[in-house]
Amino acid sequence: SDPPICLYVKGSVNIFKARYRKNTPIFFAIVGTRKPTSYGIQIARKFAFELTEAGFIIVSGMAMGIDTVAHQAALDAGGKTVAVLGCGVNVIYPAVNQGLYENIIKTNGAVISEFPPDQTVLKGLFISRNRIISGLSRGVLIVEGGEYSGALITAKYAGIQGKDVFAVPSPINSDMSRAPNLLIKQGAKLVTTVEDIFEEFNM
Repeated sequence: SDPPICLYVKGSVNIFKARYRKNTPIFFAIVGTRKPTSYGIQIARKFAFELTEAGFIIVSGMAMGIDTVAHQAALDAGGKTVAVLGCGVNVIYPAVNQGLYENIIKTNGAVISEFPPDQTVLKGLFISRNRIISGLSRGVLIVEGGEYSGALITAKYAGIQGKDVFAVPSPINSDMSRAPNLLIKQGAKLVTTVEDIFEEFNM
């Protein structure tokens, strides 16, 4: 209901054409907190790696934490990944992810944004960015997040857009369990293995 006027792309435009071909790969988002626990890191890496091996293309926001883990796991599995930025596509944020940014482009993935080149980081832009992460994806997996996590905003957009929302249960003694456990309580699909996702997509 609120499409971007345009999308700027660095990397391969062909990755998006693949969505309309026979044997279409499934674009799938994995998002979560910028401050994951060791459990969250393990879960994000496991799902991103195994989904990539199954032919999925992982979509995330290139933020620190779960996003970075998901992108890197997709690359480690020999696949492609799409990073949606809340700034211009030529602005590497966070700067520590310069290597990841370059590898996404080098492996025929894509870095995209609705914001023009040179647009610097502003807090409100990340909220807009989240609707594109979910909009590109067939489903969204929330790994970890606090009570006010941006991952909850992505999940909300996914619900509005009619996309499947998945969540991994987290230890109840962790502050990072609040977002996924709340979503499960509200009706998100609880998953513990990639096979749970395959089942939802009739694979």
